[in-house]
Amino acid sequence: MLSTLGNAKGRIATLALLVCVFGLGAASAAETPAKVDATRMAGADADAANWLSYGRTYSEQRFSPLAKISSDNASQLGLAWFADLDTNRGQQATPLIIDGVMYVSTAWSMVKAYDAATGKLLWSYDPAVPREVGVKGCCDVVNRGVAAWKGKIYVGTFDGRLVALDAQTGKPVWSVVTGDQSKALTITQAPRVIKGRVVIGMSGGEYGIRGYISAYDAETGKLAWRFYTVPGDPSKPFENKAMAMAAKTWSGEWWKLGGGGTVWDAISYDPELNLVYFGVGNGIEWSQKYRSANKGDNLFLSSIVALNADTGAYVWHYQATPGEEWDFDAVQQLMLADLTIDGKRRKVLMQANKNGFFYVLDRRTGKLISAQTFVPINWASGVDPKTGRPIENPGIRYSETGKPVKMIPGPLGAHSWQPMAYNPKTGLVYIPAQEIGNEFLPVNDYKPSPMGWNVGVGSAAIPDTKGRLLAWDPVHQKEAWHVQYLGPWNGGVLTTAGNLVVQGDAAGSLNVFRADSGEKLWSMSVQSAVMGGPSTYEVNGEQYIAVMAGWGGAFPLLEGKESARSGNLRNLSRVLVFKVGGTVQLPPAAPEQKLVLNPPAATADAATVAAGRALFAQYCTVCHGEGAVGGGVVPDLRASNFLGNDFWYEIVLNGAMKDAGMAPFKTVLDKDGATAIRAYVIQRANEDKTASTVAPK
Repeated sequence: MLSTLGNAKGRIATLALLVCVFGLGAASAAETPAKVDATRMAGADADAANWLSYGRTYSEQRFSPLAKISSDNASQLGLAWFADLDTNRGQQATPLIIDGVMYVSTAWSMVKAYDAATGKLLWSYDPAVPREVGVKGCCDVVNRGVAAWKGKIYVGTFDGRLVALDAQTGKPVWSVVTGDQSKALTITQAPRVIKGRVVIGMSGGEYGIRGYISAYDAETGKLAWRFYTVPGDPSKPFENKAMAMAAKTWSGEWWKLGGGGTVWDAISYDPELNLVYFGVGNGIEWSQKYRSANKGDNLFLSSIVALNADTGAYVWHYQATPGEEWDFDAVQQLMLADLTIDGKRRKVLMQANKNGFFYVLDRRTGKLISAQTFVPINWASGVDPKTGRPIENPGIRYSETGKPVKMIPGPLGAHSWQPMAYNPKTGLVYIPAQEIGNEFLPVNDYKPSPMGWNVGVGSAAIPDTKGRLLAWDPVHQKEAWHVQYLGPWNGGVLTTAGNLVVQGDAAGSLNVFRADSGEKLWSMSVQSAVMGGPSTYEVNGEQYIAVMAGWGGAFPLLEGKESARSGNLRNLSRVLVFKVGGTVQLPPAAPEQKLVLNPPAATADAATVAAGRALFAQYCTVCHGEGAVGGGVVPDLRASNFLGNDFWYEIVLNGAMKDAGMAPFKTVLDKDGATAIRAYVIQRANEDKTASTVAPK
């Protein structure tokens, strides 16, 4: 009897512990919303019901122990609920789900909270980002997610603020400006909260920014520490020894434009080592000729850096692409895992870099363990295992040769910001891999501008882009399987203990595959591209999969013509939630509108059109596409009603449409410049109108 009673007490204690650790869906939602702290994050890996942080845990593996949706029943998935969003720009966030409440951020840095089981909107917050600041961002007005801590939700805004919201009401608790808002400072990154501090970087590497990462007190917003990624003016004292070391790798007067090196995506944390890891972006200008007189490694550009989480002090770095000049940011997801390599258990950090190499590093020291290419590349033949440096192929440095060079991958990378996932059961990493080439065209008359891109090199897309879901063995550094998509710019990845890999694609479907083999188990059209990372959670015993849809980002904005290859130019921004047996139907999508080109006659002389082409490349391409071909995100200028109307000048120069996101350019353009740009767009519209009316042979 005593034994039976003792066993019963043990079962009750175990049940109480499970309720505490795993949660019971919405049961605790009414008590303390977003109740996340250091203890809970330490147990996040076992907290299967919830998705507490951007990558679910500090390791950023995006693996869920949930298995109620599995390879056995995934074919029965259906839509449980959806919510239309009030913005039609790119949606890149990963939903957080905490005790039955979902928190998401949208384009323009807005935040919403939903009942995670029903989709009922609980609150909505709009930081009122001025729409004309969209010109300060290279790659759409996106936001990749929020962070949660002790009853607050944190979001970085596109205009450079960090805002803490009350998780119960969505009302601001505090707000801090993270940098000089007179510059092109933007935030698209999802914050992380580490030891009671909100860690955040910024974007703007092409616009005149000196990169840094900061930590703010989660309760008050007070700055705790800041680490700069590139050195400042060498005539002034350096902030620390790391900056003095970095300065020895630079030449020229890089600090006048800032140097670049922004921290715009990856952050992870190892509680045992107390190290914060983050990736550093490209330099300004891209061309090392203009940035650093073709000299030096230019630390800490294109590097992975480890800092002490308490002080922000430098611990180690690994530079993936020394002296880079191809926009090979190293900001892709930094995933932590323990792997057995050559019979030894290693604490590793993994990254599928933009440059095409999959890196496995010792996360204690930053030393290279292995690096292999995961897509075809032509810029390097490998990585030297002794030095960790890439073995560059001859002739790839356009700044040195002064000759055009065709590169694979190009600036959009073999893997960009879309998060990958690691499944410890299969031992595989699942990568949103892509092949997007680019031709770099050296320029000799470059001068920086206070507005627009300052890259110091011309650029031209290379056709025949590709995209795939790649299952990669990180121990043996080889492919296990892959699934080919129509084109690139497909979504982030989720993997689960149910032997599943979940990924949306640019063509507008959510797909589920077997994690061990890549067999497709289920797919559903959601009417618009899925780029963000899915998350999964449990409420009242039911497992759900959540994802956001909405077309946008760098690829469709920059390479409009090529982006159509991926199968979609439609933006229908939504939150979508699925479960086994879901029966909700999406409303029929309106037919896609056909682009009608009816431009005025092209009458400008060749010199004016050439001048307009150059100005368009510097100021307009980043939003309106290479060759003035739109990618379905912002208006296609070839079809503009204002091409033959002098209201064109009010828009371009004076900001008549600034509330729609079109900033005034009168500080950098005069009327002659605006006229030249219009002449170029008219020329392009007439060329494409003629091409579209010629019947194929």
